[in-house]
Amino acid sequence: MNKGILLVNLGSPDSTKTKDVRKYLDEFLMDERVIDIPHWKRTLLIKGIILNTRPRKSAKAYKEIWWKEGSPLVVISERFAKKVEEKLHIPVALGMRYGSMTIERAIQELVEKGVEEILLVPLYPHYAMSSYETVVEKAKEINRKSFPTIKMDVLPVFYNNTDYIKSMSANLKQHLEGFDYDHILFSYHGIPERHILKSDTTKSHCKIDNNCCNTGSKAHHTCYRHQCFETTKAIVRALDLKEGSYSNSFQSRMLKNPWLQPFTDFELVKFPKEGIKKLAVIAPAFVTDCLETLEEIAIRGKEDFINAGGETYKYIPCLNDNDNWVNVMVKWIEEWHKEKTVII
Repeated sequence: MNKGILLVNLGSPDSTKTKDVRKYLDEFLMDERVIDIPHWKRTLLIKGIILNTRPRKSAKAYKEIWWKEGSPLVVISERFAKKVEEKLHIPVALGMRYGSMTIERAIQELVEKGVEEILLVPLYPHYAMSSYETVVEKAKEINRKSFPTIKMDVLPVFYNNTDYIKSMSANLKQHLEGFDYDHILFSYHGIPERHILKSDTTKSHCKIDNNCCNTGSKAHHTCYRHQCFETTKAIVRALDLKEGSYSNSFQSRMLKNPWLQPFTDFELVKFPKEGIKKLAVIAPAFVTDCLETLEEIAIRGKEDFINAGGETYKYIPCLNDNDNWVNVMVKWIEEWHKEKTVII
């Protein structure tokens, strides 16, 4: 059976024009796994309020980070896919959960190359209903409706995989060379607390306190908060970082509902007052640099930190298409291709 790889990332507007950003945000924010409220409320909120104001602001933000070749997330993802395919010599297609580079188009591309069995690779290290889960469910839906004869396997989340942690640690160590830092902030993408509770398969374990993430439970298989903390712990062990020299935070939030804390922007303003003047920030929830890392962390985050009294600030790039990360992905795919268990 001919095999192929489907890499899926978040997505991007087609351009920095407000109309294209509005179209993209409409699809993204109307996803029931992103904003999980009744459809009529979501429609009223998104189409009646947010899409009348946010697209213009987001378009300005995209212009800050847009490359000559296009969206950084798309360009980097394409480079990554090309490198992986060159090493594997089997078809690799790239799709996006939102935007014009659809998952369906990517699957069609593989089918036209004779692929009969696909490994779906959501490019998210951690499980969250608004990232990993929505990619998997959308791909399965398209598979059932449009490509019912195609077999599809799914790569599990890899937040604590040894090879992934080694790549993350090497990337962090490389970019910290020559940088005399006071503190490292592990900034993860934020999600509403209710998403954590909804993803709790036990319906009783998650309390979002200081204990549940450190108490063994099968709920951890789908707990974003626990998995983020475990990623930090693994990198800390790998690099032998000193206790007190690092911390976790969560960026991005909307609406008035409780979101995971502490908030990254609050931490950035607080650090200089606590004597942390030289800061390094890494965003492990992303494997590819995008608006949330390049604009929110690398640009606005630096401004907030410096304006609050910080002296030096260094953003650590994502794994992107670096060779270590490419080799890790190739190794996982080869294990699947040989019909062995993908050890994640």
